[in-house]
Amino acid sequence: MKNLTIFGKEIIDENSIRQIQNCLSDEDIGVLTADAHYGYGHPIGGAVAYKNKISLSGVGFDIACGNKAVRTNLQVKDIKIPRVMDEIFRRISFGVGRPNNEPVDHPVLEKIAHAEFKPQRKFYKDLAKPQLGTVGSGNHFIDLFEDEEGYLWIGVHFGSRGFGHRTTTGFIALSQGMSFTDMGKEGSMDSPPILFDLDSEIGQDYIEAMNLAGEYAYAGRDAVVDKVLEILDHPEVTFSVHNHHNFAWKEEHFGETYWVVRKGCTPAFPGQLGFIGATMADTSVIIEGVDSEESKKALYSTVHGAGRVMSRTQAAGKMKWMRDKNGVKRPTVITQGKVNFTAVKEYMTQAGIELRGAGPDEAPECYKKLEEVLGYMGDTIRVLHRLRPVGVAMAGMEVYDPYKD
Repeated sequence: MKNLTIFGKEIIDENSIRQIQNCLSDEDIGVLTADAHYGYGHPIGGAVAYKNKISLSGVGFDIACGNKAVRTNLQVKDIKIPRVMDEIFRRISFGVGRPNNEPVDHPVLEKIAHAEFKPQRKFYKDLAKPQLGTVGSGNHFIDLFEDEEGYLWIGVHFGSRGFGHRTTTGFIALSQGMSFTDMGKEGSMDSPPILFDLDSEIGQDYIEAMNLAGEYAYAGRDAVVDKVLEILDHPEVTFSVHNHHNFAWKEEHFGETYWVVRKGCTPAFPGQLGFIGATMADTSVIIEGVDSEESKKALYSTVHGAGRVMSRTQAAGKMKWMRDKNGVKRPTVITQGKVNFTAVKEYMTQAGIELRGAGPDEAPECYKKLEEVLGYMGDTIRVLHRLRPVGVAMAGMEVYDPYKD
């Protein structure tokens, strides 16, 4: 397709390529970044510029999922990393639907309580307020890093939690002629993307609701980073970068106005900073967008991570979730997966990385190598810092995750 640019085609599966093609009409522009992999209705690592539409499928369930990283004035050699990681895992809540162990307040909660899109108001008490400052599950994390000069960095990756997820499921129901509180049918992974006309009432309502979920996601990442800084006894922050994906932006490209949706890929306009996480065992990066012919074709988009090459079921095995006597869902392994997570944990220990939580579905072998992925992005970004992980905290395998991306 003339209106589709693919970076790293040799390391992208055919399903993802077919999926992005299904998202495009002749007047749209599509991009696959080199970390792309198969998603629901829209590939992760895919960007599409629409002339008169906004794509719910391109934003996905975890609205405004993103990354924040800060550099402190602390040297890693002076920090007791195991103790800090213990405190992070004890004081910050990980997992689907988990309330915050140490609730936080933020002005965004007042905005949700009086949301312009009124159906979102009902999520204030049960979702938005108790989950603010929690991290979630899957590939969401709190990491500690060491840079080239030995300084300690904090990096986080997560999004709008249950508030964003319920907002999305509500609009799926609306798109099918039901009410916002009904349960719509999500469809298969190859279902056509759900698109709203920009000049329609539902399209304008969706933009309003998406933007509020985005504010909530930023507030959550700020709160988590602040909590880690508190655990570290409030060091000075000497550098900060905060960016997001799973969102739609109104932008100018090739002299025309588009609504650009980026699912699992990061905006990287000239001079714009980004934090891109690798696997739990590999080097992450701070990048800067540059201006080039390649970056124009990329719609000034870049990767948001290394990109999966193994599904969660392949990695961890087939699980059956059953409730225990306390009503808590817990996994029972039906078939074994490909990943030996005991070996992964041993490797992490030998590499000097303190691991808390996680599971085989987040093992390094489930992902591409970030350095290789970045290489396929060509002259679209430059790497400013490389960050070696020294501590990784993620939700454990016992966490039930009904979310799709």
